Amino acid sequence: MGQFVYLTFDGLSRGLVYAAFALALVLIWRAARIVNFAQGAMAVAAVYVAWSVTNATGSYWLGFVVALLAGLVLGVTVERVVMRFVDHSSPLNGVVVALGLVLILQGALGIVYGNEYQPVQTPFSRDAFEVGGVALLSRYDLFVFGAVGAVVVALTLLFTRTAVGLRMRAAAFAPDVSRLLGVSVGGMLTLGWALAAAVGSLAGMLVVPTELGVHPTAMDVVFVSAFTAAVVGGLDSPIGAVVGGLVVGLLLSYVSGYVDVTVAPMAVLALLVVVLLGRPGGLFSSSKARVA
Repeated sequence: MGQFVYLTFDGLSRGLVYAAFALALVLIWRAARIVNFAQGAMAVAAVYVAWSVTNATGSYWLGFVVALLAGLVLGVTVERVVMRFVDHSSPLNGVVVALGLVLILQGALGIVYGNEYQPVQTPFSRDAFEVGGVALLSRYDLFVFGAVGAVVVALTLLFTRTAVGLRMRAAAFAPDVSRLLGVSVGGMLTLGWALAAAVGSLAGMLVVPTELGVHPTAMDVVFVSAFTAAVVGGLDSPIGAVVGGLVVGLLLSYVSGYVDVTVAPMAVLALLVVVLLGRPGGLFSSSKARVA
């Protein structure tokens, strides 16, 4: 029982990070109908910026804030300089460009910082509290819960309670009509990329310290899990991204704890295949998939 409780809390903590990263993928998908395969590399770039700032100043929090700002700037730059000029007549065009961006970013980071793992500090202890001899959550886990929870609440309020959020939703679902109504569709698209990159940077800052450290490819495996979470929940559903992240986190934790850690990635891929076969649009999709 103790192991089950520990694995559950560990899975929820990790799942929230996947949820944040999946939210970043959902934001771009809703804005541009593109799966941003460069999201992981962009997040690593922001983490490297934070690592540099923290090493130079000794302040984790300054590095944390700078990482989010770097994510915003990188998101704007990628959309304005690269993605805006992609021919969207075929969905594959955006995918190919994003994969090319991954190679460029990882190559540049490797040249600048090297290809060795660099340890990243955490602002709070990762030693778990024990209740009745059962390890539960650490202070860092509570920080993860609070950070991701704040992002989910902020995005929910943005899209449901503000005029900017309404314009972003309108620009995504009816761009031509939005232009006629005076909405800057291009500006809303840029804002969507900026927010998604910032949320992805947050996810990177939360997960990288729990792994081997920062490395040009540090987010590759995390991206696979987060992409699975987004697809499981539905690429059009922010709520689905959160639920999908928690499901993937719990699945990885249980399989790693009860079976073997090497089997966990296969379990995630099996979940992805099952959902795609049973409900291709995701568990929280609003419409049924077309049947031939």
